[in-house]
Amino acid sequence: MASERKPRRRRPRSAVRRAWLFCFWLSLPGLLFASILLYQQKLSTGAAILIACSLLLYLVLIAAALIESLVRPLQTLSNVVASMREADYSFRARGAGSPDALGELATEVNLLADLLQKQRVRSLEATALLARILEVMHAPLYAFDREDVLQLVNTAGTQLLNRPYARCFGHSAQELGLEDLLKSADQTIHSFGDKGTRWLLRKTSFRQEGIPHTLLLLADVSVPLQEEEQAAWKRLIRVLGHELSNSLAPIKSIAGSLLARVDAMDGDPDTMRDFRRGLGVVENRADSLHRFVQSYRLLAQLPPPHLKSVSLHRLLEQVVLLEQRLSVVLEAGPPITLHADPDQLEQMFINLLANAVDATVANNAQSVHVGWRVADSAAWVTIEDTGMGIANTDNLFVPFYTTKPKGSGVGLALAQQIARAHGGEIRLVNREGDEGARATVRLPIA
Repeated sequence: MASERKPRRRRPRSAVRRAWLFCFWLSLPGLLFASILLYQQKLSTGAAILIACSLLLYLVLIAAALIESLVRPLQTLSNVVASMREADYSFRARGAGSPDALGELATEVNLLADLLQKQRVRSLEATALLARILEVMHAPLYAFDREDVLQLVNTAGTQLLNRPYARCFGHSAQELGLEDLLKSADQTIHSFGDKGTRWLLRKTSFRQEGIPHTLLLLADVSVPLQEEEQAAWKRLIRVLGHELSNSLAPIKSIAGSLLARVDAMDGDPDTMRDFRRGLGVVENRADSLHRFVQSYRLLAQLPPPHLKSVSLHRLLEQVVLLEQRLSVVLEAGPPITLHADPDQLEQMFINLLANAVDATVANNAQSVHVGWRVADSAAWVTIEDTGMGIANTDNLFVPFYTTKPKGSGVGLALAQQIARAHGGEIRLVNREGDEGARATVRLPIA
């Protein structure tokens, strides 16, 4: 069966060819009329040919001039429009000043090219400004397409992921570890990154070239949340301290008075002994609760640090010498001078070292190491023990929380408060691959 033949498409005639055909058919009656007149004049053949050729040349020149004045400007306009379609707005059409229709068209095309060129410049400037803003932003920003593939990330975003740009762009949210954030609701708090920083997630959507995208913006809210939590604990401690102190003072006084009266009374020895024992317990518990309240008042009323130059090496040497339960290994680092309150820093390191030694002794071990290094314009002090490790790291710095039978829950909370008052921070984690825990203190270098 013969295949059906597709009809050939006729090539459209060019504008120049159509103009020549139009001029030919327009001049054909004149040529015929001139030929008839020449024939009637009975001129010689040579003269007739000369006149006919001259007339034909004249008509050709007229047609060429007409085509040049009509078709060439249109071709120029076509080239200008084609360049604009290719986002090149540097070409302009000639003849824009003519009062005819072609001149008006050329003027409008040139005005359109000027407008598009200005819009392109503004768009490029806005894009450059946006890119610059994204680069200097401290808030990580990510944009994912509908396939959950990363299409936009700023420098803060790559730093948070600890990846170069090439290993971020074009990767899926699952590969980047951002899948949970992408599925989370707007304005939710997340703990993300190696430092355990808390981030406020802002989530929105937008379209680019008609394709839906999801935009994630992370704002570091660790410091505001820490300040809010600290203020709440201080208010609670002040209220409890005031109420307990007001109650403990009369209880202790009454217990002491009753104990003195019991000593002066005569009665059954066993009964008197029970009275003395009971009143002594009441008085001792009142003293214990009073000391407990006073320790928390110290946490709530910590004064601002009195800053001065402090040698970190000398300070840690003094703290290590105070610990007598076991030998603490001090691994000296580079010489560092801090601008800090030496008394508060000493109290902070005493608390941390005491916790490390307590954990080591409880585990029947003998190894505690203290050292420091310099990185990112800060001193990083590490205290490593060989205890049983930390069972719950979430509540370590929460006041009243303790894992020790006789602990008050003040030491770590006070140490963290001192570190933050100096612009630093304390982190407590379990040692990887080894038994025990590691306390890391970050303090800015003056």
